[in-house]
Amino acid sequence: MPRTNSPDDDRPDSPDRPDTPDRPDTPGRPDRPYHHGDLRRAILRAALDVIAADGPSALSLRDLARRAGVSHAAPAHHFKDRTGLLTAIAAEGHALLASTLTEAADLRDAGVRYVRFAREHPAHFQVMFRPELLREGDLELTTARALSGERLRDAVSTARPDFGGADPRLAGIAAWSLSHGFATLLLSHNLDAVVGDRDPEDVFRTATELLFPSTGR
Repeated sequence: MPRTNSPDDDRPDSPDRPDTPDRPDTPGRPDRPYHHGDLRRAILRAALDVIAADGPSALSLRDLARRAGVSHAAPAHHFKDRTGLLTAIAAEGHALLASTLTEAADLRDAGVRYVRFAREHPAHFQVMFRPELLREGDLELTTARALSGERLRDAVSTARPDFGGADPRLAGIAAWSLSHGFATLLLSHNLDAVVGDRDPEDVFRTATELLFPSTGR
């Protein structure tokens, strides 16, 4: 029969109870549901839920520990602090975005996939482009960010190899601005009246066709 939680369950671990945030499930500890190897993912999932619902400013390591049913020290064990957690989320987001863009058939499809990514990963999207929230020197973040940027530039260069003599970086910014702007307006419900019951990806395709009839052809 599981024991009821005692008052000291919410206190930091004492010297007699060493901090082992990844410890396996043990009988009689229903407040410790994650076994070794799952805790980091569990904390990330909890953080993404909070961000999707209330934004990055609502994130608290102490609250995440409570949600995951682990000691207050457990999130810090994996991420050090709030900035480290947000940096990990941003790095994961850029890696996911790079993977999504890799499969794009052309520039328009890359834009559609960008919008789809924002819809499917709204919490990542809220954090990825907020440098003031992140640890900019983090190697995982800089690597993933470079990869997602490279995938977008690949899509642009495939559609417009010569760029009409323009700076290729500006062409990339133009493509990114269109996709990112549409996705941001969509997630903030500024396009509800325009999109209505239609698929947002179809609306984006129509918009790009109006502005750039030859894009991706």
